[in-house]
Amino acid sequence: MSIERVRAYFKTLGIEERIREFDVSSATVELAAKAVGVEGARIAKTLSFKLGDRVLLIACAGDAKVDNRRYKDRFGGKASMLSHDEAAALVGHAVGGVCPFAVNEGVEIYLDESLRRFDTVFPAAGSSNSAIELTCDELERYSGGTWVDVCKGWRPEEQ
Repeated sequence: MSIERVRAYFKTLGIEERIREFDVSSATVELAAKAVGVEGARIAKTLSFKLGDRVLLIACAGDAKVDNRRYKDRFGGKASMLSHDEAAALVGHAVGGVCPFAVNEGVEIYLDESLRRFDTVFPAAGSSNSAIELTCDELERYSGGTWVDVCKGWRPEEQ
């Protein structure tokens, strides 16, 4: 199970006890927000893409959407999401539990600026009924991700 991979990774960091597991699904932003008890925007959803031979993960705020123009400008190609089967095989986590931790070798991890407006955010922890609360600095440190600005719909002027 991929939550066990994440738990083992977090154990090396001394934070495995911070993983929250729920009796209900947290597989979508709405379900995760309800399970955690926060607004949906604070859920750090992790989207998985392929670009040629590359596999990219973009963790972004729950209320943000990938902007195709920004994505193409940043990565040099069209955004193409992985299928459910591809995500599990190529990333190492199934859809609903995809997170930027303990992923397969070669997966590129990016963190969208939409997350930085919150003190803490809640990414999944490798299963469809888990989450962990992290500051944005912790998210960057523990994921090894690079900050990008490829999402829309979260800025006040875009509302």
